[in-house]
Amino acid sequence: MKVILLEDVKKLGKKGDLVNVADGYARNYLLPRNLVEEATSGSIKQLKQEKTALENKKQRQKEEAQQIAGKISKTSVTLNVKSGDQGKLFGSVTSKDISEALKKQHKIDIDRRKIELSEPIKSLGNYEVSIKLAPEVEAKLTVKIIEG
Repeated sequence: MKVILLEDVKKLGKKGDLVNVADGYARNYLLPRNLVEEATSGSIKQLKQEKTALENKKQRQKEEAQQIAGKISKTSVTLNVKSGDQGKLFGSVTSKDISEALKKQHKIDIDRRKIELSEPIKSLGNYEVSIKLAPEVEAKLTVKIIEG
């Protein structure tokens, strides 16, 4: 029996997959738990339309991320922080600080979780920080830490 998965099913497939299963398995386990729906010509057509819509949405998001990446690569962010002897900071600069500075200085809103810092910045200087905007789109941002 051909069925379309409505949810991820272990050892069978992911949501939206068209799979062939035994009649008893479908009738006694999958259908009563609303994990699948029977694959009819209409439901298969609807599934294809949903997949193309999802692909178009992903493509649009990727293009938007590439535009933002272009803007970010051309800019730099300057943070004024208090520091002690030999350029050591009192505290550290985190991804949240960089995100807020980017929003304030350039009006580009980036979620702090997309900013990848191997460790918090703890001294004065220039740093290159990578920002992962989409699965295949990454931008480099120059962050200048100066004493303020």
